[in-house]
Amino acid sequence: MTHTLTDPSERSVRHSPAEDAQGIVYGSLMAAFAMQILTYLGLTTGQTAGLAVLISYATGWHFGPVFFVVNLPFYWLGYRRMGLRFTLKTLLAVALLSGLTMVLPGWVGFAHLNPILGALLFGAITGSALLALFRHGASLGGIGILALYLQDRTGFRAGMTQLIFDGCLFLVAFALLDPKKVVISLLGAVIVNLVIAVNHRRDRYVAT
Repeated sequence: MTHTLTDPSERSVRHSPAEDAQGIVYGSLMAAFAMQILTYLGLTTGQTAGLAVLISYATGWHFGPVFFVVNLPFYWLGYRRMGLRFTLKTLLAVALLSGLTMVLPGWVGFAHLNPILGALLFGAITGSALLALFRHGASLGGIGILALYLQDRTGFRAGMTQLIFDGCLFLVAFALLDPKKVVISLLGAVIVNLVIAVNHRRDRYVAT
């Protein structure tokens, strides 16, 4: 998932605390449900979520705690680059996602789910979740923050940093997973980015 965060300086309308709360809860819940689909199918994705998934598959540790810990190094960068408000919202979203992924398996199960359809659903639901979080001044942390920080410090394009990271992740995935599952996973990651690219438009909707 090579999505790019929006700079706070590019936002013009501020949501109320209640609007932010529902947006963050919605985004976190939808992202957690999407991860339930992904891990049920044994697929993976990009960004820090993909890193946490691969660590989870390799070690047997639950995705939720791994995802929370993987994101810890990025909060200082988030504070430096995006401010305290963004960082606290992101911490809340990551904590909610991590907790929800631990309880959802007891609430939601699948008798059968076609892997290709599952990848498409994962991509669409995750894209919707990220849009909700972005529009309320939050994210799911990770490489997007590092990419913006490096762009500020070195001029290296944030999108390229994310692309390189995801490329390395999927190369590792080929060593850990069935190659067919990795290819299907790529489909899901592409859908995530298409949803964001089409809908996350500053000239149409920009708010915090």
